[in-house]
Amino acid sequence: MATKPSRKSSAFERSILQRAAVVIAVIFQIGATFLPALGIGEEIGSRSDATRTLVTPAGWAFAIWGPLFAGTVAFAIYQALPAQRRDDLLNSIAWPAAGAFLGNGLWAIYTQLYALSAISVLIIVFTLICLLTVYRRLVAFRRDFVTAERWLVVLPLSALTAWLTAATIVNISASLKFYGVGSGQANIVLATGVVLVGGVIASLAIGRGRGNPIYAAVFLWALTAIYASGGQVAPAIAYATIVSGVLVIVTTLFKLRDVGNRRHWLG
Repeated sequence: MATKPSRKSSAFERSILQRAAVVIAVIFQIGATFLPALGIGEEIGSRSDATRTLVTPAGWAFAIWGPLFAGTVAFAIYQALPAQRRDDLLNSIAWPAAGAFLGNGLWAIYTQLYALSAISVLIIVFTLICLLTVYRRLVAFRRDFVTAERWLVVLPLSALTAWLTAATIVNISASLKFYGVGSGQANIVLATGVVLVGGVIASLAIGRGRGNPIYAAVFLWALTAIYASGGQVAPAIAYATIVSGVLVIVTTLFKLRDVGNRRHWLG
């Protein structure tokens, strides 16, 4: 008879500082995007349009930030509950998660005040490193996730990691344009290379991540949006998104053939 996965407590109680840091970082992450509403800086969309490249996704793709922000709020509330004070999973990921939320907020502030420049790239790379740290710990976690963890921890943080992977690639491309790197045919070649490299990076993350289907789905969302934008301007971009998408799908399906991997992510 199968048994439900049981939660194991860490050897020590998570500090109030750790739990509060996640909550504060999430509030900061969301609040930072409202500066233009207060008359400070320009909207991120306007900054993005100013350095739009063939890799910039179609505008509708950015609607994903609504669910992503909602997911991080749910995660922040969940991890702050008294019942989670000794949770071993949260104890291992709370600090890098807080770092990622902080990074998102700093990126939003800098971008709204200045531009998608090299500094914004450094900030988003820091954010991605924090999220990849969380991602690796989710992959390596030894016990089965309980239902609440799947919905309130694994889902939002896996999705955010995938989106930031794509966003980092887009930010790098925009930053190159900001500095006048690439134009005409060179721009198409550069953008095509960026999409293909992004597909390889995502496939490696999925392969090393035991076929994480959430990560794969969100990255495919980004690729679809790039296809709908730059892919309609340059056939090379369209082909690059298709090749990258196939790599992601094949890698995911191959890794999920393993029963242990399917159970890890899907229960």
